[in-house]
Amino acid sequence: CLIQGVDRTMSRQVLLFLSILSLTSVVGQVSYSIPEEMAKGSLIGNIAQDLGLDRKRLTTGKARIFTGDSAEYIELNRERGVLLIKEKIDREALCGQTTPCALHFQVILENPMEFYTVVVEITDINDNTPIFEKSDMKFKISESAAIGAKFLLERAIDSDVGMNGLQNYFLTKTENFVLKLKDQPDGEKIVEMVLQKSLDREKQEEIFLVLTAVDGGEPNLSGTAQIHVTVLDANDNAPVFTKTVYKATITENAPKGTVITKVSASDADKGSNSKITYSISNTVADVRDMFEINELNGDLILKSNVDYEKARFYQIRVQASDEGGLTDLCKITVEVIDINDNKPVINIMSQTNMIPEDSKPVTVVTMVNVQDMDSGDNGKVQCAINEHIPFILKPTSNNFFNLVTDKRASEYNITVTCSDEGVPSLSSSVTLTLQISDVNDNAPVFERSSYEAYIVENNTPGLSIFTVKARDADWSQNARISYILEDSSVNGVPVSSYVSVSADSGVIHAVRSFDYEQIKDFQFRVKAQDGGSPPLSSNVSVKIMIQDQNDNPPQVLYPVQTGGSLVAEMVPRSADVGYLVTKVVAVDVDSGQNAWLSYKLQKATDRALFEVGLQNGEIRTIRQVTDKDAVKQRLTVIVEDNGQPSRSATVIVNVAVADSFPEVLSEFTDFTHDKEYNDNLTFYLVLALAVVSFLFITCLVVIISVKIYRWRQSRVLYHSNLPVIPYYPPRYSDTLGTGTLQHVYNYEVCRTTDSRKSDCKFGRAGSQNVLIMDPSSTGTMQRIQSEKNSFGI
Repeated sequence: CLIQGVDRTMSRQVLLFLSILSLTSVVGQVSYSIPEEMAKGSLIGNIAQDLGLDRKRLTTGKARIFTGDSAEYIELNRERGVLLIKEKIDREALCGQTTPCALHFQVILENPMEFYTVVVEITDINDNTPIFEKSDMKFKISESAAIGAKFLLERAIDSDVGMNGLQNYFLTKTENFVLKLKDQPDGEKIVEMVLQKSLDREKQEEIFLVLTAVDGGEPNLSGTAQIHVTVLDANDNAPVFTKTVYKATITENAPKGTVITKVSASDADKGSNSKITYSISNTVADVRDMFEINELNGDLILKSNVDYEKARFYQIRVQASDEGGLTDLCKITVEVIDINDNKPVINIMSQTNMIPEDSKPVTVVTMVNVQDMDSGDNGKVQCAINEHIPFILKPTSNNFFNLVTDKRASEYNITVTCSDEGVPSLSSSVTLTLQISDVNDNAPVFERSSYEAYIVENNTPGLSIFTVKARDADWSQNARISYILEDSSVNGVPVSSYVSVSADSGVIHAVRSFDYEQIKDFQFRVKAQDGGSPPLSSNVSVKIMIQDQNDNPPQVLYPVQTGGSLVAEMVPRSADVGYLVTKVVAVDVDSGQNAWLSYKLQKATDRALFEVGLQNGEIRTIRQVTDKDAVKQRLTVIVEDNGQPSRSATVIVNVAVADSFPEVLSEFTDFTHDKEYNDNLTFYLVLALAVVSFLFITCLVVIISVKIYRWRQSRVLYHSNLPVIPYYPPRYSDTLGTGTLQHVYNYEVCRTTDSRKSDCKFGRAGSQNVLIMDPSSTGTMQRIQSEKNSFGI
């Protein structure tokens, strides 16, 4: 079967013209014809003369060539005004079998803007020899083959076209076979070898022939292929296809391995002579690489991707052969269905980035070329610009568009979007930046008249709180906004020690960690200033509100917990149910639900006797007090707030169940020995013992020192000859004491000459009765001090 690629589709072009200057309607066309393979630098034609232009116009107008693709075979010499060969052109590589083969491009000039279309036709030369893909063809033909049996031969391929293409075939002269050519409607030739004389295997088992293909060039070129015929025993039935023409379709970019269609043939013979094999015959090599056929079941399989933009349909000839060498032919026509797989390609041909602010309306900005390689609706392109800008895209003749202004502008990013009409639609866009000279006549404007923001206390310094945003209707430097924190104070402290503002982005950052219990909110002002000369500015008020966190535990105000004397609440044994024992009072410096407190009884000597109000902290009896209830009762109440997570505090309440105070005293001191309620008791006892021991030793040393000192003084007086009768006033206080003994005494001292004794009479000090309720005491102690001392000197 023969596979033939159809002509490649021409790309659809849409030109958009957007120029700063007014567009001059000059559209011309000139054509040239040159042979392929011309040397680099060869002359094509005098474009200036043919277009009627002065060569200086090419230079002043910055004449250039726009080809619309990356392949540039032709260049323009402005000084000479001629077109030259830039790269050697191979017609077969450029157009394949397509005729005529031509290059289309535009010559563009500026100031004023003009463009001309140039067509250069590339003519063929006989530079390709006919080539057989299979240089060796083998046939197995039964000796019983009927006269007139046909055997399809491989077709030669010649890349040239017209008279330079393949024209004729010749077969080595033989008495058994004759060559027959059949012209097809598509211009191809089917080459068949026809049996004109019966074969006799006994006379000649093998026949060797040469097939020659000749083109029509001057001089003509030829190619040859060898034919090897093996004569077999009789096989009198040839395979027959169920159809002579099979039609199939396939979408472009179908995956490899796709089964396109299936051909089927039958053979009336039996045994090995009815075994049929399928093969692709008479085709070019590149299409053989694209399709393959399963030789056993006739499935036509895709080997590589097909592209609608390269070929729209293929014709494939399939040969069915039996073991006896008899064959039949069929044709498969594969139509390629286009899918929308190519986006429009936008090329900027001429562009201006800036125009004066006083430019007239209906000013053209830029010239754009748009191409879409798809076909049909998939290749139809519609172009539009983005909305809300003062520009209008007006279509003109010959697919030209003018982008014009309808009022003054400052700076715009104009997006030209081109979409095809495929399903789904594909699109491409290009953004053009147009600037207009500006004056600073607009002050920055904040998005809001004032701002409020929240931040949770105990934040990390440097935390971003929120962003203020201002806009300036000017552009460039006049619209460049800087944010400044205005000087002010909060509670006598500069606001800059609380927050800072990013000059470029307007982001407000916390400079310090906030405490809700110290400050709940504060205000300041931010100024937005543009970069114009002179600069314009505006300001806005910002209020920051601190949100509370549950960072403070409840504080118990009553009962007061001290390390000194214990406080016990008394409950008479006659108390009824609901008797109010006491009330736990607590506060939480947090706010909101973080300060909602609840009271719970955590531990109790007798849980069946007391309860705590969940909301008010009141401790009440829940049953009648009996004589069996212990005198001492200890309750542990926990106070929790409603924060997440919650924080708590505990308080110990001592309750004495008794009707009289002495009954309480007999049991009271036992409260302090319960390790469960006072974990630090041992530490304080050891410390007290150490202090008492130290004081005792110190006092002992001082007393001994005083005794020795007095004894020495008495020895001095004893040896004196003068009579010494000292007089001490009443209630005299011994100044030589250490201060640890009591000084309020009445005493008398009598001394006589030569007397070694002194009589000291101490008056009795007032007695003391003290009731101490202290954790270190064992009960109520009554101290009665009465001392009488006599010292002999």
